[in-house]
Amino acid sequence: MAHTLIALVRDKPGVLDRVASLFRRRAFNIDSLTVGRTAQPGISRMTIVVDSKQTSAARVTVYLRKLIDVLCVDDLGTRPAVARDLALVKVATPGGNREHLLRVVDETRAHIVDAGEQTTTVEITGEPPHVDGVVGRLAALGIVEMVRTGRVAMARGDEALSTGVGSEASGIRPQASGPS
Repeated sequence: MAHTLIALVRDKPGVLDRVASLFRRRAFNIDSLTVGRTAQPGISRMTIVVDSKQTSAARVTVYLRKLIDVLCVDDLGTRPAVARDLALVKVATPGGNREHLLRVVDETRAHIVDAGEQTTTVEITGEPPHVDGVVGRLAALGIVEMVRTGRVAMARGDEALSTGVGSEASGIRPQASGPS
């Protein structure tokens, strides 16, 4: 079963390497890892998906919290969350395949973002199972190339993951989460 962890980290060179090294040293497998900026300057957000059958998500959370540049960690495994994945899929579309592709695109809320003479590139965004389903339907047409972003997620509701007010200047360890 996939388990989603969110970590707010300092936006500094080497932080991603330290997080990846933690997983390598402990022989944990990462199913998905996405990193991006947040609204707070100097803070990045990591969304890490691990297989909780292989690895205890609680253990991973404890290890992540010990890393110096990790400001806070939140485990979304037991809470309602919004998760999205993005895939770009280049599909072979010679002759009659184009009509079949258009039908799949219309039925699945996908979008055509590029079209060549022999291929069409489709963008799929949604819950990871939705993206998997659309990719499965496109496989019948012949996938030429595919790239996926990995999962991004956040808890539902009003609560927001926060590093705390002035944590950088005061040296106070931030809370795991709190009201926005």
